[in-house]
Amino acid sequence: MSCCIAGCGPAGAMLGLLLARAGVDVVVLEKHADFLRDFRGDTLHPSTLELMDQLGLAEKVHALPHSKVSTATVRAGGEEAQVVDLTQLRTPFPYIMFVPQWDFLDLITAEARRYPHFRLLMEAEVEGLLEAGGRVMGVRYRAADGGHHEVRAELTVAADGRDSTLRAAAGLRPKDNSAPLDVLWFRISRREDDPEGLSVRIGAGEFVVLLNRFTYWQVGYLILKGTQERVLAAGLEAFRRSLARLVPEVADRVGELADWDQVKTLSIRSNRLPRWYRPGLLCIGDAAHAMTPVAGVGINLAIQDAVVAANVLVEPLRYGRVSVHHLRSVQRRRAIPVRIVQAFQSAIQNRLQTPVLRAGTAQDGATRDRAAQEGATVRMPRALALAGRIPVLRRIPARLVGKGVWRVRLSRRLEALSTPLPDSPTASRDEGSAG
Repeated sequence: MSCCIAGCGPAGAMLGLLLARAGVDVVVLEKHADFLRDFRGDTLHPSTLELMDQLGLAEKVHALPHSKVSTATVRAGGEEAQVVDLTQLRTPFPYIMFVPQWDFLDLITAEARRYPHFRLLMEAEVEGLLEAGGRVMGVRYRAADGGHHEVRAELTVAADGRDSTLRAAAGLRPKDNSAPLDVLWFRISRREDDPEGLSVRIGAGEFVVLLNRFTYWQVGYLILKGTQERVLAAGLEAFRRSLARLVPEVADRVGELADWDQVKTLSIRSNRLPRWYRPGLLCIGDAAHAMTPVAGVGINLAIQDAVVAANVLVEPLRYGRVSVHHLRSVQRRRAIPVRIVQAFQSAIQNRLQTPVLRAGTAQDGATRDRAAQEGATVRMPRALALAGRIPVLRRIPARLVGKGVWRVRLSRRLEALSTPLPDSPTASRDEGSAG
C-alpha cells in the first residue's frame, strides 16, 4: 500500500480522494460505522468551494442541503453591527455554506470510491503504529468483528482528530494555546420566518452564537472554564431565561430545553505541533493543529492541509520514495497560515469573548437579569462598533476567513495525473480488513 490514512474527516477524506485520482493506492480507516455525528462545524468557506470547483464538484456540493451567509452580525444591548462582509471578495462563491458535515463527507467518499485506487474501511479503529528501524511502516487496527489487522504503507497519515491516537503513539506532543473557554452546545427549533445566517449576541456577562441548520438553530453558549457547575446550580429555568433575554426571537421556544441532557459541553481547544512528522508519518488537520470554533475555519484549514499534502507527496508516493524532506515541505507550506489564523482566533477570544464573560462572573442570575433590563452594563465592543460603521474594516476578517492567508490550489501536476474514470462507477468496497 502506498498510503494509509487514519481518520475520514474532511482532511482524510479529501487527501484520499486526491491521491486516488492521481493513481496512488490509498486506504482510509474510519473508526465509526457512518458519518452521522453532531459535528461542531459545518461551514464551507469560499476557499473550499473554489477547490471543489477545481475538482468539478461545486455543483454537487451546492446540491446538498445547505444555507448560505455572506455577512455576520453582532447584537449587544440595543445596537447591531455587521462585522464581516464576504460580498466584496473576488470569488465566484462570496458566501459561507452551512452544509451538514456528514453529507459533505458522504459526497467526498462517494466520489473517491469511483476510483479503483481508493479503499475506505469503516469501523476500523486504529490502535497503534508499525515501526521498523526508526521509521513508521503502517498501522494496527481493530475491525468491527473485533479482529486485529495491519496495514503496511509507504506513508501513514494521521488525520484522526484533536485526540489523535497516532500522534500520541508517535510521541508528537502539541503545544497548547487554548483560551479558558468552553461551549454549551444545544438545539432550538427554527421557523421559516426566523432570521437567516450567523448571529452573535452579547449580554451582561453572556456570549451566544447562533448557526442556521435549516430546521433548527445550533446554539453555542460560551462559558468560562470551571464555571459549568455554577451554571448547572443556577438551574435550567435561569438558563432558559438568559437565552430568551439574549435571543428574544426564540423566547417562545426555550422551553424545548427540558433537561440538561440536551446540553453538551464542548471544550474549546487550540494547539499545534512543533513538528508534524516523523519518518513515514505525517499529521494533518486537527491532529496537527486544533482550531477553536471562532470563524468556523477548522474544516477549511484541514482541507487545505490535504491539498498541499497531495501536491507535495503524490510524486514521491508514486515512486515509493517519501522522505523526511517531503514531509517537512508540507509543514513549511502550512505552518504560517495556521499560526496567523490561530493568532486571529486568540485575539477574538482574549480581547472580546473572555472579557465579556469575566465581566459577568461576579453576578448571579438575578443580578444579570436586572442589569439586562436596565441596559446599563451592555455595550457594543468598540472594535465591533467601528467595523459596523467602516466597510473596509469588515473586509479584513472577511478576506482571512473566506480566502485564507494565501490561496491553496491543486497543482497543475496533480491535475494532470488525474486517473480517467471507468465507464461505470467503480465499486470500491468497504471491508473489515486490509493489508
